Amino acid sequence: MASVSHPAPIHLGLDVHKDTISVGILDPDQQVPDVERITHDEASVRRLVARFPDRGWLRACYEAGPTGFELARLLHGMGVRCEVIAPSLIPRAPGDKVKTDRRDCRRLARLHRAGELVAIRIPSSEEEAVRDLCRTRSDMVEDLTRARNRLGKFLLRHGRPWRGGSTRTKVYQAWLRAQRFDQPAMTQTFGHYLAVVEVRNQALDAVEADLVGWCGRPPFAWQVTRLAAYRGVTRLGALTVAAEVADWHRFAHASQFMGFCGLVPSEYSSGSRVHRGRLTKAGNAHLRAQLVESAWSYQHRPSVGAEIARRQQGLPPEVVARAWAAQQRLSGRFRTLAARKHTKSIVAAAIARELAGFLWAEMTA
Repeated sequence: MASVSHPAPIHLGLDVHKDTISVGILDPDQQVPDVERITHDEASVRRLVARFPDRGWLRACYEAGPTGFELARLLHGMGVRCEVIAPSLIPRAPGDKVKTDRRDCRRLARLHRAGELVAIRIPSSEEEAVRDLCRTRSDMVEDLTRARNRLGKFLLRHGRPWRGGSTRTKVYQAWLRAQRFDQPAMTQTFGHYLAVVEVRNQALDAVEADLVGWCGRPPFAWQVTRLAAYRGVTRLGALTVAAEVADWHRFAHASQFMGFCGLVPSEYSSGSRVHRGRLTKAGNAHLRAQLVESAWSYQHRPSVGAEIARRQQGLPPEVVARAWAAQQRLSGRFRTLAARKHTKSIVAAAIARELAGFLWAEMTA
């Protein structure tokens, strides 16, 4: 490839994998990109970029995926503009049933030059670090739930179901430790299941202790303070929401933020036919789960308990007023919808969508 100056941008479509990167190089006067494959390491990327005399003309892109944002940060550090593309929004022809690395990188280069790709926001290293810690807590909660379910199903199989209400109480813990079995192997099985639950509890407590320290520190301290004024949004929940969103002003309207959360209904309408279906669930799953969890608190009547009052202490009066208005609206909506719907989880999802709108309005006020 000749190293000459170009009067227009050169587009690089990068199909990134763990060990290799397929590069589609689309010069301004080309319609079909040239394709090369390089090793996925810093030295190879630097050699690729060094072949272009003016890095200011380079426009690179690659799909968001398991390799994260380190490649984008490396290219930015070398003065190359790089965008990370939302994979689900890449245009694909219905009849195109062939997928290879060469075709993918060529398509990325062509679509990027045509302006048909949607880029996602690249978080800073500090933002990503806190977000990963929040997601670690989510993973720990899932692990703990699985361990509890395995223990409960084991006891149910052997005629010992728990009927005393919540399994999060000290009464339940005392009941577990009082269980005795005639068969030694069954005793050992129960001991292993119980030990796993205890280990998972300790791991979750450790992660939450680490997260508490970040609630009052940059870069999300001011967001946590305002978000936690709302009912159902604890400080850890507020940190999770803030870490997943980071920049609220990238959403021009509340509906855009709701769509980012995957809380808007799917739609297939054509001509005079209008059909709206289930939630798209096409957005940020971690954010959506947190909002739905928070939405359940609105099944109760509006009130400001000691915990909410403590979180609202020292906040501007207008923030407290907006939080109270949201609580009145959402609590009323929850009761109204619950009277019409047989499945409360549907109601909680609807309330989560409205809560997302209130939180967006709060953070962009």
